Amino acid sequence: MSFELIAQKRTLQGSGASRRLRHANKVPGIIYGGAAEPLMIELPHNDLLLALRKEAFHASVLTINVDGAAQSVLLRDSQMHPYKPLVLHVDFLRVDATHAIHQKVPLHFINADIAVGVKVGGGIVSHAMNEIDITCLPKDLPTFIEVDLTNLEAGHTIHVSQLVFPNGVKPVTHGDDDPVVVAITVKKAVAAEGEEGEAAPAA
Repeated sequence: MSFELIAQKRTLQGSGASRRLRHANKVPGIIYGGAAEPLMIELPHNDLLLALRKEAFHASVLTINVDGAAQSVLLRDSQMHPYKPLVLHVDFLRVDATHAIHQKVPLHFINADIAVGVKVGGGIVSHAMNEIDITCLPKDLPTFIEVDLTNLEAGHTIHVSQLVFPNGVKPVTHGDDDPVVVAITVKKAVAAEGEEGEAAPAA
């Protein structure tokens, strides 16, 4: 999925100027990074709000057309009103097609309802992570990483090293760290029944 936003350069700065922009149904923002100077921009509020509600928008290389000049960027931060559906400010990071990027992408868990540990073992799926930090070239950036739970047994886990990543995509980890992504935990009552069943013949 591709996203393109239309923006204009913003010359006025400060809280007063930002308030005037918001009253005009526009959002102040900034594009930074790379060799170019930071660029202050303004964007149509409703278009940006609709885009922010889409999961893929947060993990895609975006195109921003600023006064007719297109730039490739990643969403880095967005500030929302505490209780109103209003975008207050947005930050974008320039990307270079030849340089690897770091980005968090969501995890999509599939087949949880037919997982061995759930269907046979009576366990409960427990998510330790809902997103993962990856590195890749901009062209290889996936909008999500799929995690198949079909063969996961009760009491077992899936670690980052066991995930399947697209070509050119690698997880960002620290040293030998291999975090747990998801587990199927066994309910105490079920575990207790299993222990009693095993103990009965011995008695």
